Amino acid sequence: MFEPKSCTYTYLLGDRESHEAVLIDPVLETAPRDAQLIKELGLRLLYAVNTHCHADHITGSGLLRSLLPGCQSVISRLSGAQADLHIEDGDSIHFGRFALETRSSPGHTPGCVTFVLNDHSMAFTGDALLIRGCGRTDFQQGCAKTLYHSVHEKIFTLPGDCLIYPAHDYRGLTVSTVEEERTLNPRLTLSCEEFVKVMDNLNLPKPQQIDFAVPANMHCGIQTPPT
Repeated sequence: MFEPKSCTYTYLLGDRESHEAVLIDPVLETAPRDAQLIKELGLRLLYAVNTHCHADHITGSGLLRSLLPGCQSVISRLSGAQADLHIEDGDSIHFGRFALETRSSPGHTPGCVTFVLNDHSMAFTGDALLIRGCGRTDFQQGCAKTLYHSVHEKIFTLPGDCLIYPAHDYRGLTVSTVEEERTLNPRLTLSCEEFVKVMDNLNLPKPQQIDFAVPANMHCGIQTPPT
C-alpha cells in the first residue's frame, strides 16, 4: 500500500490459516485505510512494525492500536523509541506459520532493521536499501560507512532471487531483488570509500516533516493518536 505525501510503502502480511497478520511501516494518515483492509480480509493484526524511527512521516502504530485492539507497536531497541515490543538483531516476529527475522541494518539511523521472511523469499529493507538507491546518512546519527557494511553483510548475503521491498520509492518502482541491487545499484556497487564520498556530498534538503515526525515517532504508537 502507498502513501503519496512521503512516498511510503506499507506492507501487510497475513497467514491464511490462522488469519494472523503483521503490518510493516504504517503511516498515520493511511492507518484507517489499512485497518479497513485488515477487517475486510478477516485478519487479526498482531503487530504494527516499524523498520526505524522515520523522519518523513508519523507512524500509524498508535492509531492502529486504537482501531484494532490487540495490535502491538514494534521497533528496534536501538532506535531509543518507545513501543509495546522492542526487537533486536536475530529476533523473530511470528504470525501463524510464518516469521519475520530481524536483521539489524544501521547506517541511515542506528535503529534501522531489515525484516526477512523465514523462507528468505522476501526482505523488507526500510530505508537501508532502496531500489537503485539507499537512505540518506546526514542526520539522525547516520553513518555512510556503517550503512555500506549493513547492506553488504545483512542484505546482499541473502539469495539473489530474494525480493526487496523498500520503505520508500520516489520513481514509482515497487519491488527489486537482491541480485538486481547487488549488481545494478549505482551507489552500493561502489567501493566503501567511494560510497562514503557520494553520501557525504548529496546536499539534500531537510525532510519537511522531520521536526514533528521524529519526536512523535520516538513514542512509536504509545502516544495518544493525534485527532
